[in-house]
Amino acid sequence: MWQLPRAVSLAAGAGEGITALNAFDQALAAAGVADLNFIRVTSILPAGARLITTPPFPPGLLVPAVYARIISHTAGERIAAAIGVGISRGDGHGVIMEHSHTGTAENAEAVVRRMVREAFHQRGLELEEVAVAASEHTVERVGCVVALALFWPTPTGPAP
Repeated sequence: MWQLPRAVSLAAGAGEGITALNAFDQALAAAGVADLNFIRVTSILPAGARLITTPPFPPGLLVPAVYARIISHTAGERIAAAIGVGISRGDGHGVIMEHSHTGTAENAEAVVRRMVREAFHQRGLELEEVAVAASEHTVERVGCVVALALFWPTPTGPAP
């Protein structure tokens, strides 16, 4: 049975590889999360969940995640990904938005900040803060950039 996440970590990284999958694996390694198994979920942060740094975890752990990724085979192309978490004022829930594009991490971050503000406005929630993780990369062979929000079942990370 699934439980309500109590914490979320943000991570981002970039990598190169000989194939798209190798580049994705390298980007996950750069983000510090290559040894996790992700279950892709949509983007609601439960009320009361807190932001934490990525905690230690056993390799192979299944972790719900919201993520953006971009892969390019075009040498010299700049690619970027960002993830933004909007935290609500008071007891409201939050929203997570992700974006990837050809361009800079700075631009990707600006896009997710606008997306978070719009999502809060649509829901009638009061935004207290936005936390963002972003990364960019200039492709050499095959490049990948990822940005992730990882959901944890306890306020400190994985369940014991």
